Parts: sequence; structure tokens; C-alpha cells
Amino acid sequence: MSWPTLRFEQLYAEPSRNGVYKPTQFHGSGVRIVNMGELFAFDIISNQEMNRLAMNDAEMAKSGLRDGDLLFGRRSLVEAGAGKCSLVEGLSEPTTFESSIIRVRVDENRLKPRFIYYWLKSHSGRGAIRAIVTGTNVKGIRSSVLKDIEVPCPTTETQDRIVERLRAYDNLIENNRRRIQLLEQAARLLYKEWFVHLRFPGHEHAKIKDGVPEGWEKKHLAELMDTQYGFTETATAEPVGPQFLRGTDINKTSYIDWSNVPYCPDDKLDYNKYALKINDIVVIRMADPGKVAIVESEVKAIFASYLVRLIRKNGVTVPPLYLFYVLSDDGYQGFISGACGGATRKSANAKLLVDFNVVIPPATLVSMFIAQVEALRSQIQTLLKQNSCLVKARDLLLPRIMNGVIAV
Repeated sequence: MSWPTLRFEQLYAEPSRNGVYKPTQFHGSGVRIVNMGELFAFDIISNQEMNRLAMNDAEMAKSGLRDGDLLFGRRSLVEAGAGKCSLVEGLSEPTTFESSIIRVRVDENRLKPRFIYYWLKSHSGRGAIRAIVTGTNVKGIRSSVLKDIEVPCPTTETQDRIVERLRAYDNLIENNRRRIQLLEQAARLLYKEWFVHLRFPGHEHAKIKDGVPEGWEKKHLAELMDTQYGFTETATAEPVGPQFLRGTDINKTSYIDWSNVPYCPDDKLDYNKYALKINDIVVIRMADPGKVAIVESEVKAIFASYLVRLIRKNGVTVPPLYLFYVLSDDGYQGFISGACGGATRKSANAKLLVDFNVVIPPATLVSMFIAQVEALRSQIQTLLKQNSCLVKARDLLLPRIMNGVIAV
């Protein structure tokens, strides 16, 4: 099947636009802003949790987002990230986008946003984007070149049929993601209920001493955990070497989706030194310091230099999963956010990341908490595996539909 093609720009509803940059004092409140973290983490940008930026009406008129917008990564340390496309759908509040992102708004009477989004995920679309990527250490694309790629333009009826066929997979994936979010929320709320609000089983009979129930301990995190910086290298999308966990892989969720984690060439690597193991805790130290993840499955993977691994000291029996929820909670997150330096790009060293007091309940209570949370996180892992299978099935179908092998 051969469809007519046009220069991408011929199908624009208006000129493409790069996102906004503002100094630190404008960050923290206002409208939501799509950063590169969201672009890499989500194919569909809707109502995910995001940072906020103060914007006036005139700025939003120029740089606001609306459903159907296509967002492209302008630059990335990973070649696969340069030109990565996400689709905006289902926004419920005003949202803008950062300066490392290009916004393309197409003429929906001629080109359906979901259709071109799917084409850009196909072999042909990815090839068109790879052809315009430039750069050595930092890969990137330019809007002045993006507009010249040739894109297919079948009838809108054909586009609608293709979208309907492929969207069935995405609907299942999105439903699983919503279930994952609910499971995450349930685990966080349980931690808060028991260990922040102190409404744990048997709290009615507990006596409070020095701000905590009797029998509970306070320990400095540095007494419990040693630290290790990660490996410095450039990631690749090619499956060469171990997977390479980065800050962008963990800064938007409390779980690691290994299906989206890139790889690290192992020609210079001391793998045993940086190999990740089950129950390892890693904390982001730069860009979004304090965000934390825990390894929950057997993988061949290492961690990047923007991360710090926390290693339980000999004799420490506090379960890693409990410590993970301590570090995920607002107390630790707020402490790191307020304490770390950096005017435009916040950062924290390893010493700061363990400079925090941890409340440790009795082992029996922690074990009860772990049992309930492990069940929730096991369901999350199952849903992640289901989504990985759905993505593979969709991506196998995608080129066959786009090449006309499967009629629509």
C-alpha cells in the first residue's frame, strides 16, 4: 500500500514552537509544566503529576498545550531520546512545556494526531527521526529540520480506522497504568496511616514518648546505610551490555519499569561493582534529588552516576522496603528539597542523602506492614509485565498496518 506523502510542515495548523525557560523564582507554583522526565516516561501526556511554573495569560496563549499536540524531545544524552514523541490527550488543567521540547500542532482536518503519533512509533517514522538527529555527546533535533520530514497522509477515514485498531491496545495499557497508580496510592496511604499519623494496629494502647510510641527507635540514616555513586557512561537504546538505570527512569513513579530502561556498553565497565540486586535502594542526587526507587526483580543492570545506591550496613535488620517508604514520604522528600543546593539545577551529595533521622517501629509491626505492601507491589509487577506484552503486541502490529500487510 502506498499513501501520498507531504512535508510535515504542510500539515501544521501553526508553526512549531520550542517550550519555555524561566529562572528558579518562577518555579514551584502556577500551571503544570511538561519536562523531559514526563516526555521520556509517558507516551501519552495527560494528568500525570508534574512540576509547576508561574505563567501569565499572554505566555500561556503562546506556549500552552491542548489535546492533540505532539511533543518532541529536542535534545537527549541518549540517541533514542532525541526526537522522542509523546501525544497530549485528556488534559484537565492548564499545562505548558519546557524549552527542551518542541510542540507541533497539526491540522486535524487533514492529519489525525493519533495517526501521526503511531506512524512516528513505526519503523518508518523512527527512521525519519533518526535521520535528522545530530550531535556527539548530546543528541538532538531541530524544529527547522523536523518540519521537512516526509510523512504519510492517507484519507482521514483510513487514519481513523488505523487509530481505532491500535488504540485498543493503548486503552488496555492505560487501564493497567491507572490500576498501578491506585496500588501505589494504597501503599503510600498505608505507610502514612501507620507511621506518620500513628494509627497503626494497637495504637489505642500505645504511650507516646519523645514524639514516638514507646518501643520505637530513632536512628540516623547514615547509621543504617552506606552510599555508593553510580557509573558514568552514555546510555544506548541498543541491547548491548547491562541495562542502565538513570534518574529519568525513576523520577515519576515509585516503581522501575525495566521495559523502558536503556543499556550501557560494557567495554569499560566493572559490572560487579555497579550491578543492581533485589532490594537495592537508589536515590537521585541531581536534577530531581531525593526521588527514590527500589529494585524488585532479578535484572542484569547497573546504575548511573546521577544516582546513589544505599547499602545496608552489616548487622542492620530494618527491611529495605520499609526504608524505601520512609524515603518516599513527604518528610524525607521535603528535607532533601529544602537542603540541596543549586540555583537552576538542584543537586545533593551522598552525605546529604543519608543526613536524615529515621523512625523504626518494632519488628513485628514492620513485618505486618511489609506483608501488606508486598502484596500490592506484586500486583504492580504483574501489571507492568502485562503492559510490556501489550506494547510488544502493538508494536508488532504497527508496521504491518502501516505497510498495508494488514488491511484496515
